[in-house]
Amino acid sequence: MSDFRLKIFYAVAKNLSFTKAAEELYISQPAVTKNIKELESEYDLTLFLRKGNKIELTDAGKILLIHSEKIMNIYKQIRYDFDLLKENFSGTFQLGASTTLGQYLLPALMSQFHSKHPKIKMSLITANTEEIEKYLIEKKIELGMVEGKPKNKQLKYLPFLKDEIVAIAHTSQEISKKEILTLDELQKVPLVLRELGSGSLDIIRDAFQAVNIQLKDLNIAMHLGSTEGIKSYLTHTNSIGFISIAAVAKDIKKGEFQIIDIEGINIKRWFYFVYKQGVPEGNSDVFIKFATSHYNPSL
Repeated sequence: MSDFRLKIFYAVAKNLSFTKAAEELYISQPAVTKNIKELESEYDLTLFLRKGNKIELTDAGKILLIHSEKIMNIYKQIRYDFDLLKENFSGTFQLGASTTLGQYLLPALMSQFHSKHPKIKMSLITANTEEIEKYLIEKKIELGMVEGKPKNKQLKYLPFLKDEIVAIAHTSQEISKKEILTLDELQKVPLVLRELGSGSLDIIRDAFQAVNIQLKDLNIAMHLGSTEGIKSYLTHTNSIGFISIAAVAKDIKKGEFQIIDIEGINIKRWFYFVYKQGVPEGNSDVFIKFATSHYNPSL
């Protein structure tokens, strides 16, 4: 079995699609089909079952996937160890990030990373924390960056950067004239929060529970799936939103939003690198070290 055929099998098995495997490997779909048939002929076993427009792995295919994944990881480690000797990193790297990180912190960092390591082809998927953790477990990405508290025992969390979630209102709205609110006052104000599954919502829930307030006790007008959605909503309504300071700092400087202090509430959190249990390998390790040194120059 050639390395190239194994690579094709792995791409098809990972995507469960001949078309996606062809796109990923920059070859034609007939070439993918031909190599899979030759592989099946070599082992005299069927590796995929065709069901209409979908395919699934046979028992033999599942066994080969387990072994091919180990082999691909060994190839990656060999490349990384050699690149480490030459300080010349290359290859591909799939990063997943929660929306706050993906939208406000990572674009500049990724640009600087690409300037230093132009041979590493990097891609970014953004989703909420729960989905990023799921993608890691399903091995759709190699490294995640998330907000919220560590909770999945299949994953390892490495603190990266401190953040603060603040209460804000748009300066065109009456509520923005309040510099501070008591908890009793806050419970009467319409709030807009992130969606279920968001790391930000988990942190906010914990902060209120610490002062014996449940989310159901608050006047939640809306749950929205993005920070930009919350900011846009606040421009049209006399409400308060809770979002990362990283997402609103520029808007505050422009005078568009006002931070409102909430008596007894101080919502601090960490952004985390997250990966499968063990140690980060290959380009994941390169990116972690680069990002950590960028935000912590002393390291």
